[in-house]
Amino acid sequence: MSENTPSVVEALGQSEAFLDFQARLSKVAPVERPVLLVGERGTGKELAASRLHYLSGRWDGPFVTLNCSTLSSSLIEAELFGHEKGAFTGAERQRAGRFETAHGGTLFLDEIGTIPLPVQEKILRVVEYGSFERVGGSQPIEVDVRIVGATNADLAQMADGGEFKRDLLDRLSFEVLYLPPLRSRREDIMLLANHFATRMAFELGYGDIPRFGRKATGLLERYAWKGNVRELKNVVERAVYQSEGHVIDEIVFNPFVSPYPFEPLPNAPKGPEANLEVDEGPSAAPIDLNQPFKESVRQHEHRLLQAALEQTHFNQRKAAQLLQLSYDQFRGLLKKHKEALSV
Repeated sequence: MSENTPSVVEALGQSEAFLDFQARLSKVAPVERPVLLVGERGTGKELAASRLHYLSGRWDGPFVTLNCSTLSSSLIEAELFGHEKGAFTGAERQRAGRFETAHGGTLFLDEIGTIPLPVQEKILRVVEYGSFERVGGSQPIEVDVRIVGATNADLAQMADGGEFKRDLLDRLSFEVLYLPPLRSRREDIMLLANHFATRMAFELGYGDIPRFGRKATGLLERYAWKGNVRELKNVVERAVYQSEGHVIDEIVFNPFVSPYPFEPLPNAPKGPEANLEVDEGPSAAPIDLNQPFKESVRQHEHRLLQAALEQTHFNQRKAAQLLQLSYDQFRGLLKKHKEALSV
């Protein structure tokens, strides 16, 4: 079993959309053919792939996963097919790839639409002939692997545009299962919310499991859930963690408050001090083109520092922000011009 295998199978739901999906998944699971899982982010595609595996005749074989979007085009081939010693810089020993590791089991390829075309060609060969060669090798390696792919992209449209191999799409789409988004599973929202709340309360060592009040329940049931079940899990766990009693009434959907509660960053000055005014009146030193350049720069730095300090009432942190400098940079300049500044 892969170390990435989900430890707890959370296939929970009672809505018609959920039950229909589970019925289709159970029907195709025993059939030794590739399956494509299509759904929005957070709908549980890896969980569905794991369920496919454990309902199949390969349940006692390895379940190996790979998120294809996390690898560069130069690395994904070696990750899938392995490499021989010396195949490329850094290949100090022979290494088996995910296909070899998944022999006798299931290989789950998440974000399959991000795989480069040359690598798709090699995957097609595995699907058709059950063999491949490691990177840098010439010896055919035979494997028995069931491929389950997942994507939130329109692979058919990508194939029409030449971004995905049509032959590979045809071979992988023996069955295409569409995972329903949470907005199509309204009856499941509170069932899942209570499940996640129970697990979080247990993890935190709470004696009692907080329940959702009428206000919180209404908020959860009406929310759009663009992040689907994954977003629901995060929101519920945060609500349990922040709860001070046995009833949860407040729900924080977005933990990022606005406006930003602290002082602006050095490169983004705001407020009445955003515009630095340097005195250019009669007392300003005239530009002397006969003096050395470094001396002219020194004098200008001095005037900028003095003006920033005066305008911020000698608050050094605010003066640094006003000049769009880090505090350490400002302190360095302050030390350099200490003798000439009125601090």
